[in-house]
Amino acid sequence: MVKARIFLVLGVLLALTGLVWTLQGLGIVGGSVMSGVTTWAIIGPIVLVVALVLVFLGLRRLTGRDR
Repeated sequence: MVKARIFLVLGVLLALTGLVWTLQGLGIVGGSVMSGVTTWAIIGPIVLVVALVLVFLGLRRLTGRDR
């Protein structure tokens, strides 16, 4: 149960980070060295996918379907 919650928390934090990186890379969020840099527009969605996998695994363990 604790491991599932850790997966969920890490997943949500990574998702937020990936979202911010994506928006900065696309130039939607300004005021950073990362703003308008294509590299972050590529890394952000990759981080988002990893985050979604962690959230999925965490939710699966919490609901007991992993047993």
